[in-house]
Amino acid sequence: MTEFDLTIRNGTVVNADGRMRADIGVRDGLIHTLAPSLPAGRQDIDASGHWVLPGGIDSHCHVEQISSNGVMTADDFDSATVAAAFGGNTTIIPFAAQHRGMALPKVVSDYHACAGPKAVIDYSFHLIVSDPTPQALQHDLPDLIRKGYTSFKVYTTYDKLKLDDGQMLDVLHTAGREGALVMVHAENNDIIKWIAQRLLDNGHVAPKFHAVSHDPLAESEATHRVIALSRLLDVPVLIVHVSGIEAVRHIRHAQTLGARIFAETCPQYLFLTADDIDRPGLEGAMFCCSPPPRDAASQEAVWAGLLDGTFQVFSSDHAPYRYDESGKLPKGEKTTFKDMANGVPGIELRMPLLYSEGVHTGRMTLEKFVALTSTDHAQMYGLAHRKGRIAVGLDADIAIWDPLRQTQVSTHMLHDRVGYTPYEGKSLTGWPTTVINRGRVVIAHNELQVARGSGEFIARGKPGPLVNAPASTGSAGFLKSLLPKLS
Repeated sequence: MTEFDLTIRNGTVVNADGRMRADIGVRDGLIHTLAPSLPAGRQDIDASGHWVLPGGIDSHCHVEQISSNGVMTADDFDSATVAAAFGGNTTIIPFAAQHRGMALPKVVSDYHACAGPKAVIDYSFHLIVSDPTPQALQHDLPDLIRKGYTSFKVYTTYDKLKLDDGQMLDVLHTAGREGALVMVHAENNDIIKWIAQRLLDNGHVAPKFHAVSHDPLAESEATHRVIALSRLLDVPVLIVHVSGIEAVRHIRHAQTLGARIFAETCPQYLFLTADDIDRPGLEGAMFCCSPPPRDAASQEAVWAGLLDGTFQVFSSDHAPYRYDESGKLPKGEKTTFKDMANGVPGIELRMPLLYSEGVHTGRMTLEKFVALTSTDHAQMYGLAHRKGRIAVGLDADIAIWDPLRQTQVSTHMLHDRVGYTPYEGKSLTGWPTTVINRGRVVIAHNELQVARGSGEFIARGKPGPLVNAPASTGSAGFLKSLLPKLS
């Protein structure tokens, strides 16, 4: 009889397409056997009364990254991956961020030097493309895509990062030709700048005016424009951190037309509102991100989008900046809403928040939770050959959840280095108690069990069937037939 390195017994295994009562046998880091009853392995975990889920994949987080304004995140690959693991994740995909004038291969090399010695769970990289030169588009990006960096992010806002529409089309054309996925931060830069300058000119400098300057129409307009550019070339895009009700409607409408438009949202758009930013003094800075949290109607629209399939993935957009002069308050008490680093932490709480408020309340099925936090990330980003499901032959990436564990969120219980959480005091039901990555028990008994640097880089394949479904986008087919002649 086969001896297993690890067994997980007496639990209920849940994938995105269903659940079953099964034991899991692990050998050499892979799921070897799923069966109703297995003998104990060399290491045995009793999962009685627990859910046995695929390990979470957080496909949008900022780790050891310098912002376009020169601010370094509080978390490096050690603290970020430890925090992610305690929150039920076994893989993260942060960004290797190109700033203008930087060569993409050097950017990737630098990020590997940061991640390799520190990460405790598996990781890959998206690219951030801010300088789409001929060298980048014709040589560097195609080469990196072939090496497993099969997605990249672009911006329609931030002066030092944004692309104009022509550059966006160039990037989309490259992605379509090479089979990569483009992620887009969609906000209208000129709208934001125009409003912000008038607010500042009239002495409105408090954090709450960050949300005023990032008017929902800035997100709505840019979302609509990005959808049009995507449809023109019939190249799929993923619009990230969607917050506003009008943006949700644009995305849903495009999807009903058959366009390959995908969307992501984040905890801050379910659990925070613009009212959180309106706090005494500079306290509201702790809740400022871009796009900002909106109103109750937008919250409900985002919840509806998670349930009806408008959103395919739920990510943290973990952007960990401390509430001091190293992050949120670069000018101390004189910091205005335009000076603050944008972003909120959330890598450890992403899954517990959604489980408690979605699954525990009955608003969301457990299968949908698995899809939104793991399986669809694997499909979107070329990890499905190894991650995102509990199935024979895949990596033994597993999170065992206690569905009744009660937790009150506090900064002191978390493992990032931010020093605050926007979800302080929130009561949650359900928590991952044991987390396993490639058959290694990473978290057990509320303690880290593995060494710094024991995570592995995962080269990703091309986006899966979720992204490559047939589209119906009008004149795109004719235009695509001309592109080889025009390139």
